[in-house]
Amino acid sequence: MPVSLIWLIAALALAGAEALTGDLFLLMLSGGALAAAGSSFLLNWPIWADGIVFLLVSVLLLVGVRPALRRRLMSGRGLPEPAKALEGKSALVLDRVAIHEGQVKLDGEVWTARPYNENDVFEPGDHVTVVHIDGATAVVAKIG
Repeated sequence: MPVSLIWLIAALALAGAEALTGDLFLLMLSGGALAAAGSSFLLNWPIWADGIVFLLVSVLLLVGVRPALRRRLMSGRGLPEPAKALEGKSALVLDRVAIHEGQVKLDGEVWTARPYNENDVFEPGDHVTVVHIDGATAVVAKIG
């Protein structure tokens, strides 16, 4: 079996193992193994030289690329929570909404609901606005 193929298999195994950890460490080692596979295939160096290529490229990736990637991944806001996306939307009251009861139709789904102000009561057919989502309950207030 050619040495370059062994390095390629190692690169793929390390990249696959990275999927389990998500730390970007094994991915950098995978890049080093891929560089060693390329140098072994193109230059036909002895295996110890491929090991040096693996070591150098892995260290460069770990020191130079990994911190920048981690900062970039951690700085993003990410996707909004699905419940946050429902805030501010209009809902139709299905069952009387009072302090301890009520249901609204929100985004095509039936949600339990309670009023934002404890004294408010909304009757079926009323249109309300979702103020926020509290667990599985929509907290609603009257539109306008």
